[in-house]
Amino acid sequence: MHPEPTDYSASTGAEPDSAQVAGESDYPLSAEFEQLQNATIMMVDDEMITMEVVQTFLEDAGYRKFILIEDSTTALDALRAERPDILLLDVMMPEVDGFDILGALRHDPAFSHLPVIILTSSSDAETKLNALDLGATDFLSKPVDPSELALRVRNTLAAKSYQDQLAYYDVLTNLPNRMLFQDRCSWAIQRAQREQSQVAMLHVAFEDFKRVTDTLGPKVGDEVLKQLATRLTGQIRSSDTVGRHAKEDMAWLDVFRLGSADFSVLLPMVDGISRAAAIGQRILDAMTQPLDADGTDVYLSPSIGIAGYPDDASDELSLARYAVAASSQAFAQGGGRLQFFSSDMNRASLARLRMEADLRRAVENQEFHLLYQPKVSVGSGAIVGAEALIRWNTPDGVTHYPVDFIPVAEETGLILPIGEWVLREGCRQLAQWHQQGMNIKLAVNISARQFFESDFVALVSSMLAETGVAAHALTLEMTESILIDRAGQTLQILDELRALGVKISIDDFGTGYSSLSYLKQFRADEVKIDQSFLVDIENSKEDRALVYAVTFLAHEFGFSVCAEGIEKAGQLACIGDIRCDEFQGYFFSRPLAAVEFTDLYGKHPA
Repeated sequence: MHPEPTDYSASTGAEPDSAQVAGESDYPLSAEFEQLQNATIMMVDDEMITMEVVQTFLEDAGYRKFILIEDSTTALDALRAERPDILLLDVMMPEVDGFDILGALRHDPAFSHLPVIILTSSSDAETKLNALDLGATDFLSKPVDPSELALRVRNTLAAKSYQDQLAYYDVLTNLPNRMLFQDRCSWAIQRAQREQSQVAMLHVAFEDFKRVTDTLGPKVGDEVLKQLATRLTGQIRSSDTVGRHAKEDMAWLDVFRLGSADFSVLLPMVDGISRAAAIGQRILDAMTQPLDADGTDVYLSPSIGIAGYPDDASDELSLARYAVAASSQAFAQGGGRLQFFSSDMNRASLARLRMEADLRRAVENQEFHLLYQPKVSVGSGAIVGAEALIRWNTPDGVTHYPVDFIPVAEETGLILPIGEWVLREGCRQLAQWHQQGMNIKLAVNISARQFFESDFVALVSSMLAETGVAAHALTLEMTESILIDRAGQTLQILDELRALGVKISIDDFGTGYSSLSYLKQFRADEVKIDQSFLVDIENSKEDRALVYAVTFLAHEFGFSVCAEGIEKAGQLACIGDIRCDEFQGYFFSRPLAAVEFTDLYGKHPA
């Protein structure tokens, strides 16, 4: 069998997810054996207790990843979906026995070399000969001995690792080769078909590499190729992975060497197409730095072609051909650029790249400004606070809203300087309002990248000190998904923020994980009910019940409740009956410039 994305033998593979570690070895292990322990072990046996005992023995030996199949009729489908590194197979099973499964595997090119250890309680020589004839790798007698089991599995995996390295990895660069590329590409498309997702492929060609070998010789050329491999791998391994399959998708990311100086990158992810341009741009940026050709600086310009499944191609051969064609087009246009096979995708990619360039300029030229939407007391009608909302006005007079540019800012990391500016400018304005005697608080939206990647607590502390704003007057709004994605780290950061005295608000409540238990776990100060639950609250008993339940529970926990997007008097009357504390929305006011907000506050002071 070909090595898989989580394969222990892949030199550029991702580290195992600590959440998958079921047990640690009691013995000191070599680095090689630690790699073997990342292998996926599948067991097929109609006796679940037998598989659980074997798994326990292997967990004690340090193995981490197991797939247990009790129904032998599903074994072949599971093998094709999961692609394990080794199979422990029972012989005597109802309906489909081990011989049937083994015979089917050896007739499938994808599994012709999959290591299969037969588990059998039979001492009959004919049984073993039959299994050997069908291609079994080894035998273990039931009940298994723990030491013998660990040794057989280790030796079998070690042999497979060595064979895979010879067959599927380039000797010079240690990158996966064309054969492994074809296998992974085929599997990626099969996976995308099952999950109705996408696959993106980048073909990276260095057409000017030949002049290095022509001028400096093949030995120097080999050293340059090694540097290229390292640099390319560094760019895709540093790419951002967001979402629930991030760990799994990270393991898929790999650079393949297909020819002299031709490389490919596979992105088998739901958002692979949109991320392909970002990774391609990182590769272009990385290649602006020279390579060392035996003391001579050499600059190579990649021509990068991008194609996608299913938008461009319906199979792996077409996908590869279209990516190469796009790369050739990029070279024809002068090289050192990206080219999408699809004209529509190319236009979208160019627009995204222009957006990124414009955003960088906007950060440098301070093209952003803040508007402030009043937060109003439901009971008194007084303005008690404001939410700071960013806008971007380009030099040509176009106004961009957050939905247009924040996703690009998140992906590129520009959200960090932008978020810092919003916090500083908001606190500066709040301090000015306090000096004018306005008794209000300010809410600022915080992104996931700000919260986790920057030294966020120190930043907030410095902003408060710099502007003189009292910590209790600042509320940090964040969505449910931010709070839940890394719960342990989140709780620590929230504790540090509370120690400063700032308030925490859960924004858009009900649109993310929607679990009321999180209100207790994260101990926020405020819950903001998303406007989608308020649009039809006058007519929908279900929406009223939901808003009531959230409000009641939040009050029991000591939180305040703010209703977002109130646009009609009837909505306001409903949330008043439910006893929401505050509201925002166009019924009271659109977002305002600071001067306009000051004037409106004068008419509705707290």
